[in-house]
Amino acid sequence: MAGNSQPPKVPYRQIRALYDEETITVYQAYSQAIAGPAVKEQRLSASFAFSHTRMTWIKPSWAWMMYRCGYSYKDKGQERVLAIRMKHEHFKQLLSKAVVCHGQTLSAEERARGVRVQWDPERSPSLDVLPYRSIQIGISGKVSKIWAEEWIVGIEDVTEKARRLKEAVKLEERVEGVLMPEERVYDVPEELRKLLQIDE
Repeated sequence: MAGNSQPPKVPYRQIRALYDEETITVYQAYSQAIAGPAVKEQRLSASFAFSHTRMTWIKPSWAWMMYRCGYSYKDKGQERVLAIRMKHEHFKQLLSKAVVCHGQTLSAEERARGVRVQWDPERSPSLDVLPYRSIQIGISGKVSKIWAEEWIVGIEDVTEKARRLKEAVKLEERVEGVLMPEERVYDVPEELRKLLQIDE
């Protein structure tokens, strides 16, 4: 019966993101020293505090970002949450360089690729664990330099949005819409699905 229909089951591994025809949004939290100049100049490397050698983990999932940074309250190194927009072609180029990590020791060749992917448990707005995974993408070295200086087309400070979400969850208010972005399934070509082990 139609009244008993269930929402479709979310696959165990799936990329979900906020995106439009040209760009996809990913998130990362930084210190004030990095985030302030980045937003002002629309360039992550605007501050000397930003390091290309240190791996930066970007997340298309807003809820997972909230879990990682504690709604921006976790520590001073994650006190500013940034929404970073990049073109689809560049996002897929990042993915094409990725090594999927399961806690294994990486070879020198794998480490040299500069991009790592982890599939971590997705979170709800209240940070509860969900029964499916969300992608997290680590970037370092030469790839990080290209990403930070050439592939980012927009940087927005969304820290206050993160903090309003925490308060709304605490008060048990409705959070869908403004405080929770509409993240849709983000399809990638078959070769990337295999590389990212999406169907395994």
